[in-house]
Amino acid sequence: MRKRIAATSFAVGLIGLVAVTSAFAAMVGVYRNEMGSTAARAQMIKISGASCARGGSTDTLKVTIGKKTDACSFRTPVIGRDLEIGATERLLSGTPKAVQRKAYLGLELRAGGGAKYQLLVYPTQRKAQLIKYTAAGPEYFDIAKDLRSVMGVNKANKLRLRALQIRTGPEKGRTSVVGFIGSERVVEGIDAVPGDLAGEASTVAVGAAKNGNGVVASIDDVVVRTPVHF
Repeated sequence: MRKRIAATSFAVGLIGLVAVTSAFAAMVGVYRNEMGSTAARAQMIKISGASCARGGSTDTLKVTIGKKTDACSFRTPVIGRDLEIGATERLLSGTPKAVQRKAYLGLELRAGGGAKYQLLVYPTQRKAQLIKYTAAGPEYFDIAKDLRSVMGVNKANKLRLRALQIRTGPEKGRTSVVGFIGSERVVEGIDAVPGDLAGEASTVAVGAAKNGNGVVASIDDVVVRTPVHF
């Protein structure tokens, strides 16, 4: 089942999506991190979250969320407006069962100053959300439920989030935002007022609604891509 949420800056249509397709012919990788060493994991810098313990793994970035913390976000070295970020994330069984239901894995683009585009995937709910955060609060672009592509506890979720400016057609100047799980396009939207987001950070995130205390997750195979314009 898929549910779409209407929002003031949300407009999805075939014309806009075709414009995006024609404007961006290819995505090229500019950063990759397989988390295979201490130095590689150190490249991921925490940008939000009061209590975000790292460690306990030699081949992934393992994160444990502590008290009074909803979520933890870590940025890559890549900044920019038009980017795609991907990562393999797992909700681990060390997460208390009472917390697993509300726990999520996430990706963020154009992050900074508390604002961002965010893809959230809830492993035990089999749900994905596409959200724009600003000082005014969250704006839900799209929600998809009962997704078979969402994997449960201890299983790999291969996530991608793409935010690209539309360069041609009637939606020119707006931003297309799309979330993927594996090769499946699961949530999408077109932001009519992308100027609300001044940040340029690309980040990975884990957390839980209202309180993430106890969430344990791992992050691996982070990649950032940029479009080639033709």
